[in-house]
Amino acid sequence: MFSDSFTRISVIGATGIVGGAVLDICARFPERFGVVAMAARSNARKLLSLSKRFGSKTAYLANPSAEDSTMFKENGIELLSGEAGLENIAGLGEADHVVLASSGTEAIFALKRALESDKDVSLANKESVVAAGPWLMPLARRPDQLRPLDSEHNAIWQCLRAEPRPHISRVILTASGGPFREFSAERMKNVTPREALRHPIWNMSPKITVDSSNLMNKGIECIEAARLFGLGTERVRAVIHPSSQVHGMVEFSDATVKLLLHKPDMRISSAAALAWPDRLPLGGMEEFAAPECENWSMEFFAPDETRFPCLSIAREAGRRGGPYPPLLVGADEAAVSAFLDGRIPFLAISNVIERALETYNGPSPSSLGDAVRLISEGERLAAELCSSLYGR
Repeated sequence: MFSDSFTRISVIGATGIVGGAVLDICARFPERFGVVAMAARSNARKLLSLSKRFGSKTAYLANPSAEDSTMFKENGIELLSGEAGLENIAGLGEADHVVLASSGTEAIFALKRALESDKDVSLANKESVVAAGPWLMPLARRPDQLRPLDSEHNAIWQCLRAEPRPHISRVILTASGGPFREFSAERMKNVTPREALRHPIWNMSPKITVDSSNLMNKGIECIEAARLFGLGTERVRAVIHPSSQVHGMVEFSDATVKLLLHKPDMRISSAAALAWPDRLPLGGMEEFAAPECENWSMEFFAPDETRFPCLSIAREAGRRGGPYPPLLVGADEAAVSAFLDGRIPFLAISNVIERALETYNGPSPSSLGDAVRLISEGERLAAELCSSLYGR
């Protein structure tokens, strides 16, 4: 029998960086957490190894080979696949809590299923809330059922514990500034994918690392924060904080500001989301210890939206709402892919995305399905612009 404090977890995105942080916390506190299911887009051998390590009896791969299916079956693990399989992982009866640690739009319907199944959800999938938030957010039935995993939104969420929403003046997300914070516009003309993938602080997927290097990630996170916390986009801003010690701030109506400071380590925000309303005893572990107060860095700078126009493009998409957030998600996916493939230069990413949003002249989405189709439309428009403007 499980104790009242024992939580059974499904991890979608188990083989990725965020999924790894979540599993590390589960491994450190086996008396609190058990992993009953795992999902990954690919990397069958790593998924199998993790499933065996944590004793998970259900797994998911997007397109498993016959060999993959045999491997899992021989180890007594049920292997699911396809869109329905991922939704089944999210709604699994044995799970109390679903972690959505994968990037991309595949998890949108999995998030829908998890919320409809009344699961607690820890979320690190920006695209789902940005593109489809109007249809997903109302599905949360309980306070704190949906818990942000990304360090910035997790910090805001923690700062808002027990704080009445009418007292919030604005929330402030921090950004390291990426590898090109001090580059001139001229120097950024010749930035290579290899350079863009050298983030000074965080180890992330290639797509998110490029988004962080041009501040698109922070713009998308501004839209996400507005939807997660029920705020107008004008009440969300971003600042550059190179040390990434402070992860988020909330300014209140009495002119006070609450902030959350910790080492830049996804395991800390993962622990906060998984254990809510408790706090796990990480403080006694040296690797998690916050820097001594004399080493706290409190330097903050306004972002340069002339050199980094992706931030203002994303914020404007969030302000306009309607079709523009899902179009933004799709256009960014296509533009970053083209840059990583060497088909467009770094500075063209913002140009392609902005033009894709300007090109669209169709209706606003009226359903979750419409929003998902608009993501694909954004990808299509941006891909065509990469070809027509840059011949690649």
